[in-house]
Formats: sequence, structure tokens, C-alpha cells
Amino acid sequence: MQSRRILVAPINWGLGHATRCILIIKKLEEQGFTPILASDGAALTLLKKEFPHLQAFGLPSYNITYTKKGSLLKLKLLFDSPHILRNIRKEKQATQLLVEKLNLHGIISDNRFGVRHPHVPSVYITHQLNVLSGNTTFLSSRLHRKYIKKYDQYWVPDAPGKLNLSGVLGHSKMAFPEVNYLGVISRFKKEDLPRKYDYTVLLSGPEPQRSILEEILLKELSKSSGRILFVRGVVDEKAPRLNTPYLSIKNYLFGKELEQALNSSEVVIARSGYTTLMDLARLEKRAFFIPTPGQFEQEYLAGRMQKLGFAPTCMQEDFSLAKLHQVKHYSGLKDLQFVCDFSKLFGLFKGE
Repeated sequence: MQSRRILVAPINWGLGHATRCILIIKKLEEQGFTPILASDGAALTLLKKEFPHLQAFGLPSYNITYTKKGSLLKLKLLFDSPHILRNIRKEKQATQLLVEKLNLHGIISDNRFGVRHPHVPSVYITHQLNVLSGNTTFLSSRLHRKYIKKYDQYWVPDAPGKLNLSGVLGHSKMAFPEVNYLGVISRFKKEDLPRKYDYTVLLSGPEPQRSILEEILLKELSKSSGRILFVRGVVDEKAPRLNTPYLSIKNYLFGKELEQALNSSEVVIARSGYTTLMDLARLEKRAFFIPTPGQFEQEYLAGRMQKLGFAPTCMQEDFSLAKLHQVKHYSGLKDLQFVCDFSKLFGLFKGE
């Protein structure tokens, strides 16, 4: 008997959406399903490298880029909205073709509004039941709910209740009867390894902000005498520059190699993207967060981690090597220990 085929399609907005789907893909395989991969750009490249044995298909690209000035990001996204809406329509058409070609039994979309089908059980993954956008939060949250209500279920990668990572993002006062909480989902496992690096930098996210932060960090960290691993977050085969005895630069690391690097690092310097928070919580790491300018979600999450005493933060234009001394006054992130029953969760795709 052929196993049931489930399409897994994360958005290509940084690598976080793709990386948090890795555990879900592995869980699907453990439960006897056949995952089918779909995305575009670096996210699709990453999934192909992690799962070379699985079928993978390209989807229309949103081509989302950031502004150099964070305060202009909301305006740019507004101007980009006609393109985004066209892309959603193209996604729906591409999904229809995949359903017909592959006889799919289920769809898991991570923030791709067009990846769903009225006759196939369709799930939407988000940690933002509330979408923070400053003084337009009410409007952005309402628009988001309008789209996700078209799905059969919503999966939130967080724990239910007061002890959680996402705060108001993933815990709405409005009723969402189709919500299932996944707990902290991460491809990593905590290991007690000898310390190899004083600092590991994990860069990610759309351009040009990724490159802007890279330049700032390289300038400041070159003053450090500590052992530093600098992961640029670029899926590129070109040799990285500026390797020194104390500073090792990698374009990217995958799988076990990245897991071991993080486990053997004292402090992780990163954007406060939600997937990064989950990974560092699973590994129970000390961290320093630098939110992407203009991205209210990351600013909220970084501020929340600081307020809870887990990790310090600053805006990227204010970063300096001296600020890393603050880390010792914070506890580091903690695993929430909430366990999701994936067998029960995947019952949707069995008609249960």
C-alpha cells in the first residue's frame, strides 16, 4: 500500500520557516507518510540538502526584500501588496497542479497563503495569530485571520498557556477553535560538548538587512580576542572571506554540523526571528538578539526575551562589542518541555 503524500511548503522569507519545517517533515516520515517538498530560492535549496531523497518542487517566488531604512519597511510592503496578491493566485494554481499530479492527501503551508486546496486537508503554520505592525496591528491581524480561516487547522509552534515563547503573537484573545499547539519545534538536540567557540553568529533574513548587519558585526567582532564562528546564512558555494585563526566564517552550516557548532558555543548572536528563538530554547543557550529594523515581530520578541531575563538585545545601529558583556547577567533561553502528540495531530490526513 502506497503511503499518504503530504505537501510541505514553507515561505522563502529568510531560512527560519524552512528550518522549522524540518522536524515536521521528519515526524511525517516517522509516522509513515511521504512528505513532498515545495518552496523557492534558498528555502527550497536548504530543504533539498536536508532531504535529498524526497521529491521537491518550485513555487512562485514572493521576492520579498527589505528596505535599508527600517522605518520604510511597512510602506514598502504596502507598495508590494499587488505583487504579493498575484503571487498568492499563482501559488493556488501551482498547488492545484501538484494535487492533480501527485494525488496529495494533505497540505502543510508555512505562511504561504495560496498553498491550500478545498478538497485536500490543509494546515497553516504560524506563530502569529496576532500580526504586530505598530499602529496598524488591528488591521494586519484581521487581514491575516481572513486568509488563515480558509484552512482546516492552524498549527502554532509554541506551548499553550502562560509559559510560552511567542507571547501575544501566538496567543490570541479571540477564539481560534482550530488551533493546535506544537510546542517548541526544532531540528536540534541539546548535547553537553566542550566549548569550541566563545561566540557564534547566526545571520539570516532578507536582503539588504542581512548584509548590513554582517558588515556591522564583522567590524565589531574583529576587535575581539575570543574564538568566533560566523555563519553568514547565505546558501552559496563561493568561499567566504576573512577567515583568521580566531574568526571562522562559513556561508552556511546544515544538520548535525550546525547542531554541534551551537552546542559547543558559549553565546549565540542572532536576529530575534521566532525559529531562532525556538532553536536556542531547545539548546538552552545564552544569546544576544539584534532584531531586523522595522520588523515589529522581531522587536517585540527581542524585548520580551530581555524583559523575562533570558537574553539582552539592542538595535543593530547601536551594537558594539562591549554590549556582549551584558549576556552574563541573563539566564539564557529555556526549553518549555511541552510535548506534542504528532500521531494525533496527523490524524487530519488520515480522515480521523
